[in-house]
Amino acid sequence: MSGIAILTDSNSGITQAEAEKVGVYVLPMPFYINEEEYLEDISLSQEEFYQKLKDGADIHTSQPSPQNVLDKWDELLKEYEQIVYIPMSSGLSSSFETAKMLSEDYDGKVEVVNNQRISVTMRHAIEDAKNLIAQGKDAKTIREMLEEDKLNSTIYITLDTLYYLKKGGRITPAAAALGTLLKIKPVLQIQGEKLDAFAKARTIAAAKSTMITALKNDIEGRISEGGKYKYVISIAHTQNEEAALVFKDELQELFPDAGEIIINPLSLSVSCHIGPGALAVAASRIRGE
Repeated sequence: MSGIAILTDSNSGITQAEAEKVGVYVLPMPFYINEEEYLEDISLSQEEFYQKLKDGADIHTSQPSPQNVLDKWDELLKEYEQIVYIPMSSGLSSSFETAKMLSEDYDGKVEVVNNQRISVTMRHAIEDAKNLIAQGKDAKTIREMLEEDKLNSTIYITLDTLYYLKKGGRITPAAAALGTLLKIKPVLQIQGEKLDAFAKARTIAAAKSTMITALKNDIEGRISEGGKYKYVISIAHTQNEEAALVFKDELQELFPDAGEIIINPLSLSVSCHIGPGALAVAASRIRGE
């Protein structure tokens, strides 16, 4: 029997194929589209999701059923001694609370991590977990160390349209109409528990500048603490790869200490609230010894 399995959910943006390649496991998130259930990356691809979103379908997210979670744990425990389970932020879903309750019957074999991450910052946490396993840490220690780092990450997102925020009730129709008229590019932030407004810009260039300044402040402050800790930067997007590639070149020059900046699609659980054309940047502290 092997040591520790790392399990996450598809809110991390990690596909089933990627998971197999890097040696982790991913529970697919259920989406209800016009009341029909789809499983992300199983019966629902990125392309199908965005087409349905553009067609005006009624889309809402859910969480893996308790039975699906238990079945996956039981399957993994036939091969591994322990599981580190990293679901999406407890502030954005009840997945953590459900999993934590279920884990109480597993006598410490399953450690459920509440490190308040989503999308690309979940990927960062998974890399940290892999490194900690390589250092010989047990599942409980890994959970504790990841939770200690829960606020040492940041995400900023600029949107192409206000339509989906209006549709989801996050802004009023009047505010959406005014914002569209003025061609406002809102900048949102995810700091731990929830998606919030951060700033408004009149152009995409101004929005990117706002995100870069905020990112720099977060990195120099709580993430790297003035260069004391290493950090990683990632870019995410919603069907906006060309802009993401340009943004990568800009950020790579501004943040040479970040290493190679990786581009990934933004998690569909976030994408359904903001629509296509969004551009995001994230940074996280790299967990050391």
